[in-house]
Amino acid sequence: MSSTAGGGTTQTGNGQTGPAERLGLSNGMVVQELGWDNDTDDALRVAIEDTIDADMVDGDYGNVVDAVVLWWRDEDGDLVDGLVEALTDLVGGGVIWLLTPKIGRPNAVDAADIAEAAPIAGLSQTTSAAVSKDWSATRLVAPKTVG
Repeated sequence: MSSTAGGGTTQTGNGQTGPAERLGLSNGMVVQELGWDNDTDDALRVAIEDTIDADMVDGDYGNVVDAVVLWWRDEDGDLVDGLVEALTDLVGGGVIWLLTPKIGRPNAVDAADIAEAAPIAGLSQTTSAAVSKDWSATRLVAPKTVG
């Protein structure tokens, strides 16, 4: 019922928002995707690109982005380093959505590891969202500075 000019929809037929909307993403945003691999959720990727009405950009984009989607697995190394790298192109006030395999899935990331890594990287963990059958999403933001 609520089609957008880009052909995407903002709501599913039953009145619920889709996964990209639950991430706070909207048409016209520039979203950087880091950590893509063959295990990422293609349906979620398509939903994000449909919602923003564009392809996600990669790490070589070289300009500021409104949000970062960071796919992260336990085997990917130091989470703090990954989060700091994700901040490189993020606009002030932007958000990082850390997508990790759900608990019980291969390479799941313990919630305590995220809670420990986020403040070291200068981020605050604010919320989580159900976006995929196999992946959990954690919203991370840089604390607002007084200036």
